[in-house]
This record gives sequence, structure tokens and C-alpha cells, in this order.
Amino acid sequence: MTLHRPTAAALLATLLLPAAHAASLRVTLSHDLSTARPSETVTIPWLEVNKAMPGALIQRIAVKDANGKAVPYQVTNVAPLAKDPHNVGAAYGELIFQHSFKAGEKSATYTVESIDGVAPVFPAQAFARYVPERLDDFAWENDKLAHRTYGPALMAPAPPGSGKEVLQTSGLDLWFKRVSYPIVDRWYNKGHDHYHHDEGEGMDMYNVGKSRGAGGTGIWDGKTLYTSVNYANWKVLANGPVRSVFELRYDAWDAAGTPVTEVKRFTVDAGHYLDRIDSTFEFKDKASLLAAVGLNKTPSDKGEQPDIDVYREVKDGVLLQWVKQKTKGEFGTAIILPGATEYAQDQLNHLVLAPVKAGQPLRYYAGGAWNRAGEITSLEQWKAYVADMAQRARHPVKVALQAQP
Repeated sequence: MTLHRPTAAALLATLLLPAAHAASLRVTLSHDLSTARPSETVTIPWLEVNKAMPGALIQRIAVKDANGKAVPYQVTNVAPLAKDPHNVGAAYGELIFQHSFKAGEKSATYTVESIDGVAPVFPAQAFARYVPERLDDFAWENDKLAHRTYGPALMAPAPPGSGKEVLQTSGLDLWFKRVSYPIVDRWYNKGHDHYHHDEGEGMDMYNVGKSRGAGGTGIWDGKTLYTSVNYANWKVLANGPVRSVFELRYDAWDAAGTPVTEVKRFTVDAGHYLDRIDSTFEFKDKASLLAAVGLNKTPSDKGEQPDIDVYREVKDGVLLQWVKQKTKGEFGTAIILPGATEYAQDQLNHLVLAPVKAGQPLRYYAGGAWNRAGEITSLEQWKAYVADMAQRARHPVKVALQAQP
């Protein structure tokens, strides 16, 4: 057998091949709106990054804007037990970063490239966690707003003499912030009697009770709202610094004779007052059911003698409130339900309705804003913000990728 030695030129070509394959990935963003789009979240499958930059490590890359400035990013791990022995990107999910389009700016370019050092740790702007130290709450936040909802321990009966709080609800709570840094852990550490007062960072003054709170769901039969109780299980899928994703699972409840279960997937992005929520209902023997998403009719704090405006806009499925309180400022809540067909109400809630099929996610957006945070301070501003977010949902940003040698 004859062995052939490679020529010097062939050897040089082989050595240069990995670097020549692609030193970076060019990302071009475009959209067709003329309005500003602050904190637009960009997601790129990691497999696409790996195709352009074989063997790239998530801690040794930089995402740079057109001026060469590095921006915060994260890479999700959607399959925590996955292995990647051949460096093909199998263990990772998406590369995520944000761009803020200025008014009239229709496109933007970013570059993903490998770096020699280790990328910095970026400040967390989105965060979610199970809270076992407070009767299994589940809490989440971004730089604008915080939330919580409630687990089985809160609805368990109180032992005699314990003074334990008991509440059965799958409603969603709001914690209003005055600061951009994370407060969930700080407030739970302060304790219940403190975070119900504004001590400089904001406060928990939103009333949930047995209502849907700010964005809870149920099944509507034309007269009655049928709802789940407190969540049964939770799962965190991604946790900042730019985006947090988690799921809450609800055990079966009876909806006018039909057993229904639900999984809610929350997508919490930095810079937004509204979270994206995908609710998937499971049921049998029905082609569809009518889902309802609600806002509490009486969301203000105790003793605040509120003046409440309610606004509906059928085209985008908007249901919106603006609440003026006696001493604790003004706040807005809102739901955007694309595909909504009608509105309703029961004793506790204003509702926006849309048909759902078993196993098919119902996507909507929900959240709120407080005037003392200093950014949205009036009903008119809140209506404009919600209308803009509805328009952005209808006109997603397009992402084009090109490997750069």
C-alpha cells in the first residue's frame, strides 16, 4: 500500500479550514413599522450559530451591534440532560439578545463572534423562581414589574391556632416596582408586613382574592366562569438575564361537565410591562371550548376608594383598566388576546373570550404599570402603550442569518 503525504499547500488549506468556515455570524433584523420598538427580543436557534461557528462556546462569544459594542445575551438550555460530545450544539436552545428600534429605523445589524476571553456576567433583568419559604408562591419579574401566583400550600386548611393564610385561586398577582433591579428575593426577605408598604422600591398593593387577578384564565359557558385552583406543578425553562421562561401546571377542574387541565407557559422579557402567556388546555369530547382571560373588577388596595376606567378594543382583543387610588397612586392593567371574539363579565371579573381547541396554545399578553414608577403615568399613556404592543405582536421582527468567513 502506498502512502501519500499531503503537500504543504494542502496542509495549509486544512489548517485554515475551521477558521475560514466562519469567523462570525451576521444577524440582520428588519420590520415594517415606523414606530419605535424598545427592547425587541431576538431569538436565534443555537444550531444555526453552531453551523456558522463550529465549536463555539456559549461563554466565549460576543454579540455586537453595528458600532462594535457588545450587548447582553443569554443562551438557553432547553434539554438539561442533553450531551454534546461532538460540539454540534445539541445541548443548547436559543441565543437571545435585544435591540431597541428607534422611530423610523427599519433594520439593524448585529454580529455574533468568538472571543478569546470569557464573556462578562450580565445583570439579570428577568427572573423567576419557586418560593418555598412563603407557602409555595411562584414569583417572577423583569426590570419593570413583578408578579406572583399561588401553590397548593396556600389553599391547604390552616391548623388550629396557626394563623396561616388560606386562599384558593389561580389568579395572577402584580407587585409594582419603582426600581429596575430585581426585588423578588429582597421583598420576600423583608416579609409580608413590609412589602405591602412602599419603602422606596415599590409595593404589593394589587388585590387578587378569588378573582382572575391580572390575566388568569378559565372556561366560559355563556353564563358561568369555571376556573382551576392554585397551580399544582412548576418548571423553569430559562432564567435571564434577558428572558425567563417557565410553566405552571393546573390539575383538572370541572367546566360545566367537561374535565379540563391547563399548562401556562410564561415568557418574561426585559423592558416589557406585559408578559407573553401561552395557555394549553386539554379536554375530551368537545371540538372546542370558550376560554376566558380576566381582570379583577376590584383590584385596588384596601380603603383606596378607587375610580376605575375600563376600556375594550375588539380588533386586538384588548381589555384594559386604569385605576386611580386615594393615596397609593394610579395603575393600569391590561390583556391583549389576539383572536378574541367577544367580552363578558361575572361578579368578580371583566373577561375577554376566545375559542380554544384541546392541545393548541392560546397566546395572550398580560401585565400592568404604576404611575409612581415614572414611565406610564396616565390612562392615555397606558392605552397607547398597550395598542403599540398589540401592533408589535401583529408585526414580528424578521431575522436573517449569514455566516461570515
